[in-house]
Amino acid sequence: MAHLPPPERSPGFAQARWLIGFRLSGYGAAYFFAAGAFMSYWPVWLRDRGMSDSQIGTLFMSRQLVSVLSTLAIGWVAHRLGNVRGVILVLAGAATFLLTGYQFSTTFLAILAVSLVWGGVWAPTMALYDGILVNETRARGFNYGSLRVWSSVAFILGTVICGIAVDHNGPAWVLYVGFAGIVMLVPLGLMLPAAEARHRDAGKHAPFGIPDLLTSRPFLLFMLAAGCCQASHAVLYSFGTLTWRAAGINDVTISLLWAESVAVEIILMLGSGWLLARLGATGLIGFGLLCAMVRWLGMAFTTELWALILLQALHAGSFAACHLGAMAFLQRALPASGAALGQSVYYALGTGATQAVVFQLAGVLYAAYGQKAFLGMFVVSAIGMAALVTLTRIWKGNLLVGAQPA
Repeated sequence: MAHLPPPERSPGFAQARWLIGFRLSGYGAAYFFAAGAFMSYWPVWLRDRGMSDSQIGTLFMSRQLVSVLSTLAIGWVAHRLGNVRGVILVLAGAATFLLTGYQFSTTFLAILAVSLVWGGVWAPTMALYDGILVNETRARGFNYGSLRVWSSVAFILGTVICGIAVDHNGPAWVLYVGFAGIVMLVPLGLMLPAAEARHRDAGKHAPFGIPDLLTSRPFLLFMLAAGCCQASHAVLYSFGTLTWRAAGINDVTISLLWAESVAVEIILMLGSGWLLARLGATGLIGFGLLCAMVRWLGMAFTTELWALILLQALHAGSFAACHLGAMAFLQRALPASGAALGQSVYYALGTGATQAVVFQLAGVLYAAYGQKAFLGMFVVSAIGMAALVTLTRIWKGNLLVGAQPA
């Protein structure tokens, strides 16, 4: 009698799993293609519109402040509705339409107005998407890092394409390259699994709320540690490209520096399961903070290309390791029914509010001290490390809310 192969070894199973992986990772790829263009070259677009260093810092800070409020509010709505994908689609459609407002904005106040409205719909989508991704990887047996890696690949493409476009056609093309990614958000958002329907009732009656998270000391320490690590990138994101341009590095080379940082990030994400098993969630965040401290200390004193290549490689730690550690912490510390709310609180307060403050600080420091502003980011990272050390002493991997610790 013939023996059938196990389902997980059958071609149909592998094909279905590949398709689910594509559906889960496609939205993030579109989002980060746009982010690659904007993160690397948005300050160049702003400078081309006549913005000063302090105005650039204010624009970044203002958008972050709006993002804090909108991410919290929309995260709460999605948490109550239980229809996370539907909320993502509405936000993605609004972001696509509102982005066109930048094309017609030429003054500081006009750009500020567009930034406030657009930031309110753009920022919450990533928190909600990551909530779906964390839940689905847990439910379907995927590795979070192996899916998120496609976002990093897309980021590289967005950065390199934007760098080439700016080099050949000027700063106006930053907006056009970014829009190419954003216009794909709705089509790819429609492909996200509607798996939140399985937890809809649980979402409406979740066993915790925002006050429970904000009164949990381990959760607050986690947000401070991970938030400081991510916020410490403020000078790099706001003024890194401008600093390197002033040092005589051309736009194509600058785009390759950004792409290199994410390429190394991909390598780390491919080994994320191995790293997580050995370092744990807090260990990954600690590794990220250590990389950040070394990175900003180096960038405060050099613009030599060989040194920048080495320092950009530390992005694998300062961003990717910290992010993976944060996602692992949320997966372990919160029940599945509260993933959307937990992600939204983390993105709004842990990274959003912290970045809003540090982005404004970055503008002030850079206007006063130029490249030495990176030393301020070293201090921000050190604060995060102090919070993490305290966290490791009081959190042992248990659920923080929604259930009594074991």
